[in-house]
Amino acid sequence: MEEDASMKFFSDQNTSYADILPPREARARIEVSVLNLLRALNSPDPAISHLSLINRKRSNSCVNQGILTDVSYIFLSTSFTKSSLTNAKTAKAFVRVWKVMEMCFQILLQEKRVTQRELFYKLLCDSPDLFSSQIEVNRSVQDVVALLRCSRFSLGIIASTRGLVAGRLSLQEPGKEPVDCSACGSSGFPISGDLNLLDSTIMTSDARYIILVEKHAIFHRLVEDRVFNHIPCVFITAKGYPDIATRFFLHRMSITFPHLPILALVDWNPAGLAILCTFKFGSIGMGLEAYRYGTKTQTFASHYIPTVMMVFDSSVACNVKWIGLRGDDLNLIPEESLVPLKAKDSQIAKSLLSSKILQENYREELSLMIETGKRAEIEALYCHGYNYLGKYIATKIVQGKYI
Repeated sequence: MEEDASMKFFSDQNTSYADILPPREARARIEVSVLNLLRALNSPDPAISHLSLINRKRSNSCVNQGILTDVSYIFLSTSFTKSSLTNAKTAKAFVRVWKVMEMCFQILLQEKRVTQRELFYKLLCDSPDLFSSQIEVNRSVQDVVALLRCSRFSLGIIASTRGLVAGRLSLQEPGKEPVDCSACGSSGFPISGDLNLLDSTIMTSDARYIILVEKHAIFHRLVEDRVFNHIPCVFITAKGYPDIATRFFLHRMSITFPHLPILALVDWNPAGLAILCTFKFGSIGMGLEAYRYGTKTQTFASHYIPTVMMVFDSSVACNVKWIGLRGDDLNLIPEESLVPLKAKDSQIAKSLLSSKILQENYREELSLMIETGKRAEIEALYCHGYNYLGKYIATKIVQGKYI
């Protein structure tokens, strides 16, 4: 059966991004979508057509490789997957989309902002038969974003954040006094989940480096020791895998201070490399929202593979360099501090090696991990003393040992 054009919900358009809309316009798009559905139901030959949703699987990912810049990122191509009420496997997903859309409409009417976690608990109360996990809500939200072509923020949904920042940076939100991030103590300053607020925050800094730190405990040590006084830098941590707010904050810093190198300090294991790659290249899970937060790479010529681009995650793709830990640091670490790779490490390594975007020197590091069957954590450097981390970073910077 030929698909009803009214049910495509913008999927036939050539736009490749999610708009940032005022609440009134976002509500209007929801209303138009509902009217299209009702029109299909009330037609002489009632039929509910498929919802065409962008395929967000790795198999649909492609690579943007810079020519005049070494910044690359991944994006989604034009492959679609379909969700239908008449298909037993996708019927629930079909209904979830409309339920999330209804909830977003209510949020916009009430002029509220909620996190996806808050939205999950509300949906769990209202529709327990439809939603039983956070991941079901997250997927449905991304589906609504794709159908309506508007960002989560436009739908009243803000990003949860675990991110912290500290060091030689001043942040001034609209209408507020500046915050000195070097005077916030070892806990650092929390990064807001409001992307619009982050976008309008004024940033000033005399730093010479931005240093991403995988672990909160390492971030705490570096800030408590005030390493940023000896190495003029700004420390950022997402406490593990980066959330979108922390990634967007880094994106803002890379745009505001394009001359500052971005260096990543992560564990020498597949998960540490995966975290670095998420900061460096982005992730395919961001869907259509990515385009709106394109990095400075958009001003350069690029080679697209393939040439047809639909969705990409340049929102937070940055020219991140890997400062440590790396294979050539193993001589600094006692043999007893090396830990065997776990089954999960092997799974992550396999996934990374299958990625089209992983650069050759990163593949070499990953292969060394697999070959030795070992992993090393940043804390292993404490064998040289608790104040050694600052010296380690300074030595790496002076010697230019980052890739």
